[in-house]
Amino acid sequence: MLRKLKALGYSANLSYALGFLSVIGSIVVWITVGGSDVAEDAASGERLGIFIGLWAPTFMALGNGIDNLKD
Repeated sequence: MLRKLKALGYSANLSYALGFLSVIGSIVVWITVGGSDVAEDAASGERLGIFIGLWAPTFMALGNGIDNLKD
């Protein structure tokens, strides 16, 4: 799978950038949506922020796997 991603032009740097952006996006969603006055909206925003933040390890692992490929 990693070889196919690399062949399609998916680079490790792109993966690392997406991981970093998912952390930033998670914080932004947590603050903006989670900071609502309505308790139900706040809980929903917090869950969405956590969900987006969980993407980071996947992107980092993909980047690491692509970096470690032997060509």
